[in-house]
Amino acid sequence: MTQQPIVLPYGDPAFVADPFPFYRMLCQGQPGEDGPVRRAVIAGGLEVWLVSPFEECLAALSDPRLSSDVRLATDPRLMRQLPVAERESVLGNMLRADPPDHTRLRRLVSRAFTARRVAELRPHVQEIADRLLDAVVPTGRADLIEDFALPLPVTVISELLGVPTDDRRAFQRWVDHLLPWGAEPQDPAVVERAWRQMRAYLTGLLATKRVRPGEDLLSALIEARDEQRRLTEDELLSMAFLLLAAGYITTVNLIGGGIAALLAHPDQLRMLRDDPALLPDAIEELLRYDGPVNPGVARFASEDVSIAGVDIPRGATVLVGSALADRDPERFPDPDRLDITRGDSAHLAFGHGIHYCLGASLARMEGEVAIGTVLRRLPELALSVAPGELRWRPTGLRGPERLPVTFTPGASLAAVPS
Repeated sequence: MTQQPIVLPYGDPAFVADPFPFYRMLCQGQPGEDGPVRRAVIAGGLEVWLVSPFEECLAALSDPRLSSDVRLATDPRLMRQLPVAERESVLGNMLRADPPDHTRLRRLVSRAFTARRVAELRPHVQEIADRLLDAVVPTGRADLIEDFALPLPVTVISELLGVPTDDRRAFQRWVDHLLPWGAEPQDPAVVERAWRQMRAYLTGLLATKRVRPGEDLLSALIEARDEQRRLTEDELLSMAFLLLAAGYITTVNLIGGGIAALLAHPDQLRMLRDDPALLPDAIEELLRYDGPVNPGVARFASEDVSIAGVDIPRGATVLVGSALADRDPERFPDPDRLDITRGDSAHLAFGHGIHYCLGASLARMEGEVAIGTVLRRLPELALSVAPGELRWRPTGLRGPERLPVTFTPGASLAAVPS
């Protein structure tokens, strides 16, 4: 009997707020439907092959037959979601590329995200976090998304790439239009307009940096293209967009979602507040427990392929369910429990294989600084709404839309960095 695809209920507020009970039911399976690879319908009516167990997801993310190039997909709706006139520019980055192009593109930007470079950035990220909290500490209330989790990574990645301060709000608005926030695909006209505006802006910014280069990453990429001829114009534009967007919203969701998870588990929040040395382990557990990419990442079969004994045709979309894998009881004991002392949290929130997130070390550092600073500077932190009133972004890039909190007001002077 042909298995009927299971529909992920993005229209159900309960699912959007907490998709994990549904995932758990899905992974447990129904009679005749208990395999590790399932047909599923996700946002926009797109049918995919959903891979959920940890080991199968790990293997899929390393399988060269599963490509990152959406142009291999047979479902035309995927390409329709991209701006028509700018598709080559949108697709010309390492996130969408396979070797050898991926290898070449990744090598060009990897030096900006070394452990040494990230460590050098940490004191400045701490300054930014303290400056943002200085504005709210005296008031005793804040929206930790709008006031903190949004502006912090926007400032960090913009400074890293060399985006002027006055341009960052416009950039944030364009990215909001380009990324898949809702249960349905963005209006193509809105996506098209946002990309054209973003392209025009980036073209102008890159032209300025050719004349007056700085110490930023965009200037380095320009030099790599103009002198070594290793980046095309479309690749340069697409790489700039990818780095800006990827360094922004996933980190917003790590910070916002991480704080929300701790507020929902006061024993864990208290433990972390009492022992800040647990922060690195806490970040890994928060990423595993409810990471910013949900339900996972898409790959496209470049040929007929078999995964866990299931035959998948060429051109099919394979959704590697990293969020489901990170709750796999075969991999993580008691996976639905948040435990910042778990220790073994080798999760898939940053992916695996050649496409492992290039900015993972930067995101981890920003998460440690941001969450650690909030816990240190905002005593008696609590939600100012009922937990059920929090609204979550329903697809793809998961995190709370707002995070209204109260705390004991204090002095506005920044705390001494720990």
